[in-house]
Amino acid sequence: MTLVGNWSYPTAVKFGAGRIKELAEACAATGMKKPLLVTDKGLADLPITTATLDLLEAAGLGRAMFSDVDPNPNEKNLEAGLEVYRAGGHDGVIAFGGGSGLDLGKMVAFMSGQTRPVWDFEDIGDWWTRADPDGIAPIIAVPTTAGTGSEVGRASVITNSVSHEKKIIFHPKVLPAIVICDPELTVGMPKFITAGTGLDAFAHCVEAYSSPHYHPMSQGIALEGMKLVIENLPRAYADGTDLEARAHMMSAAMMGATAFQKGLGAIHAMSHPVGAMFNTHHGTTNAVCMPAVLELNAAEISARFDLAAGYLGIEGGFEGFRAFVQGFNDSLGIPRKLSDLGVKADAIPDLVKGALIDPSCGGNPVELTEANLTALFEATI
Repeated sequence: MTLVGNWSYPTAVKFGAGRIKELAEACAATGMKKPLLVTDKGLADLPITTATLDLLEAAGLGRAMFSDVDPNPNEKNLEAGLEVYRAGGHDGVIAFGGGSGLDLGKMVAFMSGQTRPVWDFEDIGDWWTRADPDGIAPIIAVPTTAGTGSEVGRASVITNSVSHEKKIIFHPKVLPAIVICDPELTVGMPKFITAGTGLDAFAHCVEAYSSPHYHPMSQGIALEGMKLVIENLPRAYADGTDLEARAHMMSAAMMGATAFQKGLGAIHAMSHPVGAMFNTHHGTTNAVCMPAVLELNAAEISARFDLAAGYLGIEGGFEGFRAFVQGFNDSLGIPRKLSDLGVKADAIPDLVKGALIDPSCGGNPVELTEANLTALFEATI
């Protein structure tokens, strides 16, 4: 099977091996003549980044890059990126990388023409209407991992470095105009990043499928996304050069981010404050939290997972699925406890406070309280 496509859902997507070569064409389509490539520190000097800058330079688009982006990007990274963007007279952003590079790049484009602080656009009510839509620069997204799906998202997660809270910043025009999904860019990912990002995509699909909200389209996308991860993440983990598996994982990442319009839940409500306070890898944190959250939600989600398990090739309905998840984590080198990621038990009260105010709470099928979140953190730390 040739895994190539031009899709228009949920935005324009150029999918297939080698399609990074169409980056200059994408810039022309969005009107960019002087783009700024935003990526993270770890990618800045890698061959895939250098080759991408070479493509831009050869097309007369310069080779400007900003890479002072932390694994959990914050407002300090954003301000530094905006300085570079404005000083360079740029007219658009190429968000390049995993979740951190994509999220920060999208925010540089979003904030480039705003006059209010970024926190004024948090995903609360209609706060997004405060933004000047004409002040949002065009965005092209180029994912180099298969996890967050931020390339097809209308929001970014930014950590407040003062309060140590992760904030979701939303606006419809933050959705990139064009996405280039080239699985060749993911070949060099180390095993632990392949596992962590892949399980992030899986968590998005699991939580969207579990959410009680009505959204049949997202429900179907979440189910197929889970299947793609189950079938392809072990292959990509075992052999990073397996382009077919890498391609399917890139699809699963986009599907997870599209599906969670239906809602997220306790997994993300827990992982956001953990990441903000302890700077843990987001996808890995999600994976550690998942078994305990499935147990909490069992009474509300077992019937739907009884149906899903057969399609996913898992025997035993919901109980079989729950056992599968723990074994899946183990097979991919995921630790069983957050303490293995450096999380301290004495932080539980603060983690619970952070989780309770996280917008992901609203999509959990069981109402989240101080009591059950405390029990969840105690079980996972």
